[in-house]
Amino acid sequence: MTGSTSTSQAPALAPTGTKNASIGGPFSLRRLDLARVAAGDPEARAEHDALIRRGAVPDQAIRDGARATLVAVRANGDAAVRAANAAVGGGRLDGRLVTDTSDLREARDRLEPRVRRALDQAIDNVRRFAEPQRPRSTTIVVAQGIEIERRWAPLARVGAYVPGGSAPYPSSLVMTVVPARVAGVGEVVVASPADRDGRTNPILLGAAGLLEVDAFVVAGGAQAIGALAYGLPDAGLAPVDRIVGPGNAWVTAAKIEVCGEVGIDLPAGPSEGMVLAAPSIAPGGSGVSAVDPARIAADLITQAEHGPDSPAILVTTDAAFADAVEAEVATALARADRQAILAAALHDHGLIVLAPSLDAAIEFINAYGPEHLSVDIEPLEPTVDRLRNAGSIFVGPWAPESAGDYATGANHVLPTGGLARGSGGLGVEAYGKFVQVQRVSRPGLAGIRETVGTLAEAEGLSAHRNAVEIRFRNDR
Repeated sequence: MTGSTSTSQAPALAPTGTKNASIGGPFSLRRLDLARVAAGDPEARAEHDALIRRGAVPDQAIRDGARATLVAVRANGDAAVRAANAAVGGGRLDGRLVTDTSDLREARDRLEPRVRRALDQAIDNVRRFAEPQRPRSTTIVVAQGIEIERRWAPLARVGAYVPGGSAPYPSSLVMTVVPARVAGVGEVVVASPADRDGRTNPILLGAAGLLEVDAFVVAGGAQAIGALAYGLPDAGLAPVDRIVGPGNAWVTAAKIEVCGEVGIDLPAGPSEGMVLAAPSIAPGGSGVSAVDPARIAADLITQAEHGPDSPAILVTTDAAFADAVEAEVATALARADRQAILAAALHDHGLIVLAPSLDAAIEFINAYGPEHLSVDIEPLEPTVDRLRNAGSIFVGPWAPESAGDYATGANHVLPTGGLARGSGGLGVEAYGKFVQVQRVSRPGLAGIRETVGTLAEAEGLSAHRNAVEIRFRNDR
């Protein structure tokens, strides 16, 4: 689950039929037939490759704009953040950038009991999942007289970006702050934008109070990332050591720009979801197993709700089942909330991928690397075992994506844009680092003396060799 809005996404695939996601008009989802791809159809191949190579990095225009904002924030600090808030939104009406911790405590105490219970359970489950992740220091004796320690060290200051504005995300605050607390981070600074009226959601503030964040910056987009990376001198806020959390294209672009000066978790772009589902023959040949098309449609609608640029993709081996799901999506869309967002997402980024076999479906999914992947197909667990590239996998009919977004305890800050092929979700290890500590005795150095000298000479670095040899200059 990443930011709800973005202005950058891979090019849409060419439509294969009448594509009108507006309410009341004919509705269908675009389709990609993997059999056509395998047969060498150039149009299908181009569509396939556009999906696989979509990337999570925003386009150059957004990167240039984010860079300009960051340059201003670095030069002018608090004033530049206020100016950017005023220009694009996300700031308080009074211009105050940092919320008093007393306000966070008051918001915590004003939480409705039902909301407080939900937040408490979510926090507890995320903590339960995070605690075993805390890395341990290790010490290895490589050779006699050579001991190397790999020491786990929590970061001193972490900045957590939490999407907001049009919709608050207290769940993202939980997902980014709880692992920091488990890791032992010294100070946690949260940045999140106000809504269009200059207000910060009280539930978001209450969640920050529950987790006792050390500072809460009211700003969004690139200027918020700048505030975290460079600090707010007038407000007495120091720069952080790493920035984590999801966001829109401007947030992602800004994180990429500052990563040479502060650490980042990963450039997570618009949220994306994929469902692998198909009916199958029940054991013993007793009939077709029940995979409810309405349930699958609900999962696709859930993903589309994240924002108008959020891909929602069904991968299936059964064309008739695809038709049934498509019909259920149309029915659900007609009576859903946030219809404009859903219609835009499904029209531009909704897709059905028809695979000639389960093997072909798995191959496509591993190449695509979705952020969220729901699996409802037989054989279930053997299929899950073969799916290696996904941010988070939801197994079976009772594991909707929304359960992981809010309450299972798994982290919902996940790689997008295909980055799941090489990265995993946010975890405790992102909130610290390992420091190598090398202890070498005289016998230990003697044991590698010739090796160091030989390799240093091979590289033309005589000073490296001499730094070893001078320690033995009194030997006879």
